[in-house]
Amino acid sequence: MKLLECTLEIDDIDAFVARLGEIGERHDVTIQAFDASYVADRTHLDRAVELADRAIARGENIARDRAVEILLYAAGRRQIDDALEMGVGEGRQQAVVLIDADSSGNEGSRAEAAALEALREFAVVDTEPTLESPDEKTLCSFFEITDAERAATDASLAALVCERVALLEVEK
Repeated sequence: MKLLECTLEIDDIDAFVARLGEIGERHDVTIQAFDASYVADRTHLDRAVELADRAIARGENIARDRAVEILLYAAGRRQIDDALEMGVGEGRQQAVVLIDADSSGNEGSRAEAAALEALREFAVVDTEPTLESPDEKTLCSFFEITDAERAATDASLAALVCERVALLEVEK
């Protein structure tokens, strides 16, 4: 899995999503773009990919599309409309774009690298770290993590978010 931390400028969300799909198909990878304020850290997305792939392998997936299944797990939601809040929208925004080959090894790594390069040439205003300073207020609100819960544990916010991601599996 590769991540592109960047600022995006999106004029037409439907055209943007279609272009991501085209790049993904051309390089045989899955691509999903997230609003960076909803992503706790890299582990958050690693866990979402792992759980989405496991659900697909077991035939227990919610969505037909792997990118959407990853989005559902990353958001910890069963409803696609609810999970879409975590996605990107029109306008200028900080984002994290996930690129993941369904296969591992050198072939998958080369495909991810080629897709990453294609993405850099498309809609990316600037590549910059977007995961260094998580948006705690947005994360706590979206994942329903209360002050009391945070006070009751020494777990990091990212760990609590990953717990919510894992709970989607239990709630099915």
